[in-house]
Amino acid sequence: MGEGKFLEILDPSTIAFLLLAGFIAAFIDSTVGGGGLISTPALLALGLPVNFALGTNKLAASMGGLMSVFSFWRAGKINQKVAISLMPLSFLGSALGAYVVYLLPEQLMKNVIVVLLVAVAVYTYRRKDWGDVSAVKQLGLAALLGSVVMAFGIGFYDGFFGPGTGSFLIFGFLFLGYDFVTAAGNAKALNFASGIGALLSFTLSGSVLWTYGLLMGFAMVIGAYFGSRMAIRHGASYVKPLYLIVTTLLIGKQVYELLFK
Repeated sequence: MGEGKFLEILDPSTIAFLLLAGFIAAFIDSTVGGGGLISTPALLALGLPVNFALGTNKLAASMGGLMSVFSFWRAGKINQKVAISLMPLSFLGSALGAYVVYLLPEQLMKNVIVVLLVAVAVYTYRRKDWGDVSAVKQLGLAALLGSVVMAFGIGFYDGFFGPGTGSFLIFGFLFLGYDFVTAAGNAKALNFASGIGALLSFTLSGSVLWTYGLLMGFAMVIGAYFGSRMAIRHGASYVKPLYLIVTTLLIGKQVYELLFK
């Protein structure tokens, strides 16, 4: 199915819908991830097949993700050395994950993801002191190895399945001792790299509607700009509650799909 069919219905209401959904999704995604909870269903609601919705969303999300990375980077809320070292691993992991998507049963991934998301949410909520200040000085060998596994493994997961990627990355950086805002900034850098890897795979398979993606991506750039500024300005008091809300919504989505689909 080509892009021509969808261009015929690109009327003002469709354009407005893409812009609004993109802005809201990116505003949330720029801080804690989870924007796909809004943008992907929005594209599906327009009648796009699943593979086109996923591929088009990756294009738009990559545009918003680039703005998020730029904002956090400029504010000094990304550990540049760590991000630059780990981003290639996220890219490779995601590209590989998208390539071998057919090797593992999707139902297995859905079961595992619910358990992991619940564990992340409960552990983060119970640790009241997490994310207020950074406890990172210099990563030891074990932490460095853990970072490498995290970057490649979660990148692979993002390309293969996707939901909760931002939550897992933030959790990983919190576990290493970063404050919430820097953890979010580092996570966005890795998430952007893994998104590009997945986008490459979707592009090669012809599953991207460029007109839809660029329109939504334009709105995502604006949403990501304002969302990142809010996170940087208000710090952990803003990021942590939003993180827990988005993680809870992700849990609800996965449980619903397990029970009713």
